[in-house]
Order: sequence, then structure tokens, then C-alpha cells
Amino acid sequence: MKFDLHTHHYRCGHADGDIEQYILAGKEAGLAAIGISDHSPYFASEHDQPQPGIAMAKSDLVNYIQEVLRLKAKYEGTIDVLLGMESDFYPEHADLYRRMYEPYPFDYIIGSVHQTRGVSIFNRNRWKNLSEKKQIEEKIHYYDLIRQSARTGFFQVLGHIDAMKGYYPQFAELPAHEAIDETMQVIADNDIAIEINTSGKTKSCGGWYPSDALLERAHHFGVQVTFGSDAHTPSRVGDEWELVRKRLKEIGFRQWVYYKEKRKVIVPID
Repeated sequence: MKFDLHTHHYRCGHADGDIEQYILAGKEAGLAAIGISDHSPYFASEHDQPQPGIAMAKSDLVNYIQEVLRLKAKYEGTIDVLLGMESDFYPEHADLYRRMYEPYPFDYIIGSVHQTRGVSIFNRNRWKNLSEKKQIEEKIHYYDLIRQSARTGFFQVLGHIDAMKGYYPQFAELPAHEAIDETMQVIADNDIAIEINTSGKTKSCGGWYPSDALLERAHHFGVQVTFGSDAHTPSRVGDEWELVRKRLKEIGFRQWVYYKEKRKVIVPID
């Protein structure tokens, strides 16, 4: 059974296509289930859309949800359309974000750390003039935020957990083994899945998130895994799903999961 939990569309301001185009691409790719998971609005602002080009406006959230639910009904029986959200994680605003999601029938929410210390994780310039010691400190801080996100209790999936390497491939080599192992243990203890996100191939690092080394640690700690293309164009829906399935099997995983009505659905890896 093929599924993809991580897709975007035009509302976030940096993706192409509407939701229905992603659903049709999912059908073409042979998916049984597709999750629509656009970027959450930035709720901690008095402005409606303080981050244009990054996330949808607060006022558009209801429109987004209604459109996904309408298309879920339209395609029932042909492809399972799941209502998701990729939520930014800001520890100081976690309770606010939780309250904003509670009224809606999400199938799952992906928790993603996109900023640390107020700077995008994809900002190449953040690494300039930092000593190796400072770079390691930044990596450890990043994984501390991921652990905090795992403990919130309102995410079913954690997104791209080594995405800081996206435009700084050297990030992957910075030693932070204890922080990573502690993070995997916390994720396992909280029964959350991590995604294998194939959009890393579109960045300078040229590979999936997370790396094979992290997937091996995840397997060691009993962390659940899921799949997300992180498609920002319909042509990438389900991208490299079969390659990921094969690699997970080689590492030793025997199942992966997706979520419906926030309940885990187990899919054997055969």
C-alpha cells in the first residue's frame, strides 16, 4: 500500500498547484492515501499573514480545511484524502498552536522545526564564521527543540529531522551522537513517527531526510517511520517511495505507518 503524508499547494506561497492537482497526481502515482499538509499559519502575530511566501494566512485556514474535506468526500473510494498540517514548532507558542488546531478534524499534524534562535534552518549564512564548537552547539540545540516537539503530545509525525543539512551538508558530520540518541529515545517513548522526506534530494545535501545513519539509530530505538515527499509541485507526489521502501527493508524495518483520525495505521514493509 502506497501513501504520502507530506504535500503542499499554492496557499503557502512557495508551492505550485492546487490541492486537487496533488490528489490527481497521487492517483497517477498509485497511492492509496495522500495527505494534504500545507504549512501552518503563523498564529503568534496580530497580523493575518506576517510570513507571505512562507505560510498561509490565518484567515485562509478554514478555507484550506473545507477544501480538503470537500475533496476527501469527492474522491472517497478512489483515494483516501487525509487532512494534515505541517506545523511550525515554536516552544514558546506551543499551547497557542495546540488551541488553534483543536476545533478541526485533522487526521495528523506534522511537527517541524524550521527555525532555531529566530533564524531559518535553511539559511546558509547562519554557519559563517562559526567555530566547530559553536556549530556543534547549534546542532545540539536543534535536537533539543525536536525533543521538545516530541513531548508536546499533539504531533503524530515529526518532519525532516536532519533538514539543517539541506544547504549545509557538513551539518551531517558534526558530532552530536548523544543528542541524537536521546532524541530517538524521546521520540520512541512518545510513540511518534518520523518521516522519510525525499525533498532533501532537491537541496544541496542531495539526499533524503533523515540520513541512513539516523534511520539506523531510529530502528535501534524502535522509532516508527512514515513517508513524505514534501512535494511542492504535483510531479513530486510519491517521489522515490519504492526506493525508500527498499532501503527501510535493508535497514531492518518491517513496517511503516500513516495516520487517519490521529490513529496509527500500520503498513507492512514487504
